[in-house]
Amino acid sequence: MEYVEVARAESERGELVLRERTPEDAGPRVLELRANGVFVMDTVEVSTERALATAALGLVPEPRAVVVGGLGLGFTMHEVLADPRVETCAVVEIEQALVDWMRDGTVPHGPALLADERVTVVVADVAAAVAEARPASYDLVLLDVDNGPGYLVHDANAALYSPFFLAEVARVLRPGGAVAIWSADQAPALAEAVASVYAATETIPLDVVLQGRAEQYWLYVGRLPASSPAAPATG
Repeated sequence: MEYVEVARAESERGELVLRERTPEDAGPRVLELRANGVFVMDTVEVSTERALATAALGLVPEPRAVVVGGLGLGFTMHEVLADPRVETCAVVEIEQALVDWMRDGTVPHGPALLADERVTVVVADVAAAVAEARPASYDLVLLDVDNGPGYLVHDANAALYSPFFLAEVARVLRPGGAVAIWSADQAPALAEAVASVYAATETIPLDVVLQGRAEQYWLYVGRLPASSPAAPATG
């Protein structure tokens, strides 16, 4: 299989490469994203990104304001924007180069996705972006930064699966809001971390088909109550 490098960038986290390949069946060329030599995603198998968004959007009745942690090649964001209930979508991506490739057409479908007036792209670490967000400003936070705590793109991302960060996410969620974290494998420690912060939790298995193979992925969910308890009477 022949690969052609389309773009390359270096950051303090290492190397980011976008390359193109021609499938063996001579179908349309495929874009593939790699970080430090590790496969991240491509434009063929997007079932997992779509499944993440669809399942997460079903968690809250009115996902008006959504945060997507991780831009990737835009497929999670695309699925979020396909939901007419979504009024704003903030996408947090740490790699400036990847955002630039989406904006300038290096990723051909990128400009059309980012042209949606509901989208705001924030170039930052998602932990920093959440820390700076106002309280109770989002209905849904999707974390698709890695393939879960067992498959970190960068070692520093381990902090995103900690009770401290999950509590920061809870702070920016509105009543009835939810956080949904994608994992390629079962992650009991993550389930415990979510349960330490959120009273209502779920571990949702998601079945997807990749290259004709049945695979199972996992969504770890924490929810806030629909309304805060009434303050006690005084006087």
